[in-house]
Amino acid sequence: MRISANSVTSKLDNQPEVIHHTEFRHNPKSFLKLILLGFSIVGLPLIIALVYSAIRIDQLAEHSRTTIYQATQMTHGSSILIDEIIVMERSIQHAHILEDLSLLESYFEAHANFEKIALKLLEISPHLEQHLFLEKLRLFETTIFREVLTLYDTPENFPDLLERFASLLILAQDFSTKNYEVIGKKVNEMSEMATQARTLVELELLILIPFVILLALIFSIFIARPLRQIDEAIYNMGQGKLSNVVRVNGPENLKYLGSRLDWMRRRLLKLEEQKIQFLRHVSHELKTPLTAIREGANLLAEGVAGNLNRKQQQIASILHTSSIQLQKRIEDLLSFSALQSDKSALLKQQANLAQIIANVLKDQNLSIMSRKIKIDLDCPKLLLECDRQKVSIIVDNLVSNAIKFSPQESCIKIAAKQIDEIIQVDVIDNGIGIDASEKAKIFEPFYQGRGIPNSHIRGTGLGLSIAREYALAHGGNIELIEHAVQGAHFRLTLPIQDPETQP
Repeated sequence: MRISANSVTSKLDNQPEVIHHTEFRHNPKSFLKLILLGFSIVGLPLIIALVYSAIRIDQLAEHSRTTIYQATQMTHGSSILIDEIIVMERSIQHAHILEDLSLLESYFEAHANFEKIALKLLEISPHLEQHLFLEKLRLFETTIFREVLTLYDTPENFPDLLERFASLLILAQDFSTKNYEVIGKKVNEMSEMATQARTLVELELLILIPFVILLALIFSIFIARPLRQIDEAIYNMGQGKLSNVVRVNGPENLKYLGSRLDWMRRRLLKLEEQKIQFLRHVSHELKTPLTAIREGANLLAEGVAGNLNRKQQQIASILHTSSIQLQKRIEDLLSFSALQSDKSALLKQQANLAQIIANVLKDQNLSIMSRKIKIDLDCPKLLLECDRQKVSIIVDNLVSNAIKFSPQESCIKIAAKQIDEIIQVDVIDNGIGIDASEKAKIFEPFYQGRGIPNSHIRGTGLGLSIAREYALAHGGNIELIEHAVQGAHFRLTLPIQDPETQP
């Protein structure tokens, strides 16, 4: 069984492109993964900053808790030491006054408590200065204790001990004062640490917020780019722009979707080519018999085959007029086919716009007279470089469109003027106007508005489309202008010189 190369090519054209996985080594597998990756990267700096700030605040809180505990213990302990010194001094005084050494039992209890509290304060003392002060206080009290132990042998030392207790009490009070100074310093340190932590958090926010916004913008662009490319491809296909290859950059599933859209574009392009070819063939096939019909009707109307009565003359005239209208519709189809296949070349030469408009009005004179329409023409002599035939088609389509929608005995205004290097032609009628819902469609091929008068023969819907294509080919344009009063206002703009030949 033999398979021809054309059939293989046709089958390949009907299949979407195969996507190789090696093309996506650096892209996420899916659009969802891309979004999750973007959120993760954008949220990571904020999470790190939040964790770091929490750690710093926790450290500050722990430091504050430890400092407060130490300050409380040192303040309470120094107060107990002073109380115990007072108790020891009072016990020595009682023993000296009453000359009874057995009264020293309360002294020994106070001494034991003093020693216990001093050792505890030494353990929790965070500063070397406090530690040294405590050691000095403890050593001084131990010296007094040893002297108290010798009172049993030398009772005459009582007065000296009382003086030493006074010095010990002053030293203990100095220690308490020093504790308050240390607490003040600690409070200042904690205040500075809190200020530093707040400044650090503010600095982090000042740096991270713009950075996170920048990351969010970058990922938004990166995420939106394939969607924008898909949207642009769909819009281009909807507008009939099928020559642009669809390319989608991003995750694999979106790239695959892009390849399917490109396959659809190629299929639509092929169908469009088949449609244009069909229109061209049909138009050419109809043109030959139509020419024979028109010539035959013309010969009958002129009486070549014999004289005709009044009714026969009317029928021949109707046949002749209808054949001309049908020929114009076929010429529109041929012009549209030529435009679509880019075979419509411009033969530019210098032309007088006023003469072109006059010739168009002359050709439309029968329709103008039958509807009793008044033409308000304001067109000075304007010379421009253009394809005379195609500019005539543009003006003819605009004028015939205005005549079609104008009521009986109305007025059509045609005004032309030069603005810098542009010629502007305005065609304004007093018809029913164009509905707002149809404004975006009136230049589309084969579109016919819903407001066509019943008394007029419906056209092909190609007139305005062909006129605009010819205007664009000249470097100009046709626009529908917002009109304050009833009717439609079309504006044609054409450059005086060929844009490609201008310096």
